[in-house]
Amino acid sequence: MQELDVLMLRWLDQQHATASDADRAVFLRLLDTEDDKLWHWFMGHEAAPDADLDALVQRIRRLPP
Repeated sequence: MQELDVLMLRWLDQQHATASDADRAVFLRLLDTEDDKLWHWFMGHEAAPDADLDALVQRIRRLPP
């Protein structure tokens, strides 16, 4: 989904360079998640079942465009 790509690219552009190894690992896990799940998480319809994933989703949602 192109909308998800835009969100993920925000994190890559704005956060990746200064992210910890742990945050980068969580981001890689996020990339392995099915688009339909990601869509529900990013739209706020569901929370990710894993606290680290959910925290990253929330941080990405708050990033400026």
